[in-house]
Amino acid sequence: MSQNNPSQSYAALPASHAGSLERATFIKKTYLHLALAILGMVAVESVLFSIPGIVEFAQKMTQGWTWLAVLGGFMFVTSMADNWARTSTKKSVQYAALGVYIIAQAIIFVPLLVVAQAMAGGNDLIMQAGLITMALFTGLSAVVFLTGKDFSFLRSALMIGGMVALGLIVCSILFGFSLGLVFSAAMVVLAAMSILYTTSGIMHHYNTEQYVAASLSLFASFMMMMWYVLRIVMSMASSD
Repeated sequence: MSQNNPSQSYAALPASHAGSLERATFIKKTYLHLALAILGMVAVESVLFSIPGIVEFAQKMTQGWTWLAVLGGFMFVTSMADNWARTSTKKSVQYAALGVYIIAQAIIFVPLLVVAQAMAGGNDLIMQAGLITMALFTGLSAVVFLTGKDFSFLRSALMIGGMVALGLIVCSILFGFSLGLVFSAAMVVLAAMSILYTTSGIMHHYNTEQYVAASLSLFASFMMMMWYVLRIVMSMASSD
């Protein structure tokens, strides 16, 4: 999830001030790159799950301080990739940033997917969470495009919510308590706010050459929502 102001990274005018054809092309490229990022994520996961010992690897990732280190590394990669994609005028650097971020997302998802597969004896829970996430993402995107509203006012709430969430996650790792269903639901709401914020940024703040950076931000929000929707689905499945 990125709450940076994309209009600060380029001197070009935002897509909202571009011609209708140029703006439409920018939006199409953004969502094409988002679709490719999701497909890339699936492809990388397939490769990871073909590696012998992936379950043992996933278990080691989530052991106390190791998981804290993994999260720290993921945050570093996220910040670096977002900065590369937003500030570089070289498309090769922007695509490298998106590629690195896709790989990072795939790695950090491994432990959760391993548990989900074990619970369902397959990919049923993962597919269910994916469909729910896609439906929510589509609905939230439609709200922005149909209303034309600028949701940049959510920036402060996202920053505060993200810091509180991070603090709770770190505390749960350090002190060994579990973040339950209420936390997951709150994080889905935070992800929904991020989708609204980023989608409105595409309409009002990103310029027409920032489709890679825009797709990376959307992908980050989509995957955050997917993570916590899957946790909720798994929680409900375990209580049946």
